[in-house]
Amino acid sequence: MTSPASLMLVAASLCLSVFFAVWLTRFPWGKSVGTPIFVIVICALLSNLGLIPSAMASHPIYDGIFTYIAPLGIFIALLEVDLKSVRKAGLPLLAMFLLGSFATVIGVLVAWLLVQPAAAIGPLAPALAGMFTGTYIGGAVNFSAIALHYQVNEAGNLFAAATVVDNLVGTPWIIASLILPKYLQKLFPRKKLASAGTGKQVRGAENITLSSLAALFALSLLGLALSQVLGGWFPQVPQIIFLTSLALLLAQFPSVQQLQGKHTVGFFFILLFLAVIGTLCDLSALLGVGDLAVTLLLFVGTLVLVHGLVIFGLGALFKVDWDVIAVASQANVGGNTTAIAAAESLERPDLLIPGMLVGSIGNALGTYVGFAVVSLLL
Repeated sequence: MTSPASLMLVAASLCLSVFFAVWLTRFPWGKSVGTPIFVIVICALLSNLGLIPSAMASHPIYDGIFTYIAPLGIFIALLEVDLKSVRKAGLPLLAMFLLGSFATVIGVLVAWLLVQPAAAIGPLAPALAGMFTGTYIGGAVNFSAIALHYQVNEAGNLFAAATVVDNLVGTPWIIASLILPKYLQKLFPRKKLASAGTGKQVRGAENITLSSLAALFALSLLGLALSQVLGGWFPQVPQIIFLTSLALLLAQFPSVQQLQGKHTVGFFFILLFLAVIGTLCDLSALLGVGDLAVTLLLFVGTLVLVHGLVIFGLGALFKVDWDVIAVASQANVGGNTTAIAAAESLERPDLLIPGMLVGSIGNALGTYVGFAVVSLLL
């Protein structure tokens, strides 16, 4: 049983990682990297050095962040959203998301031809290809659904190795997709969407008062509680839909718009979520799966590389806003939460709601496409 003192040490380590990441951005070179990248890298290093536990195994602090802190951060961040921006950003992001889904399928087929995983994995290789198709179109929900259908979860070592490699490849791609827009914009300037400046506040100028802080926490906690109740009444509807809808409704009230601290508090909670994502990059977990890890790393690495080249390459060809491409890719690779975290990290509140919506589409679409890929490869 984990002691209260060790729980507090882990929580303090995550907070200190955020503090140090913010401090690094005071330097010109650090500002070009960005706080979210530093948070992920710092926590990945701490986890691999054994200073904090990996999220590959369940941990009360990490479970609490996934269950409560991340949804609260999303809710508070969404209170910044201006509905006018959603209409302007929605269609471009949807188009890039669909392109990203197509890029994932192409990546799986290319990886299948180049790596030939069936030789090392055996008859479950097509099912595994379908699992990675699903997870890189709409997130981990699809990964699990396809694994359960083909009983891959009963093949202990294979399922564990697939989960480890998914996290090891997915986490660096989160970092890459947050870095690429900044540098690509410098090298190949793209006109931002007309919605890019809508609702965007001056960062660092928030004058947080006790009353604003109390109101933000009260609204977000009530919103989370109500979304959980509604989720129980309507289990077929993802809870994040209720959470998002409530936040979006409240965001239109002038009294909520005037609350200070929405960006600071929401972004801090999202950084804690990204800190836990960093601990998923656990290199030691590969030691227990031997040569199988090499095959899976090559397969998933090729998949993600092709996905990135296609979505950023075609996006560049059509002169799409780089931030839109990055958020669309994260909606594919990580689902709703990662897409929202990417939009907030890139300081694009206009992409928060569209990112959540296309992530939800991915949750529905990924499983079907994953099954189709399995049928094609059998």
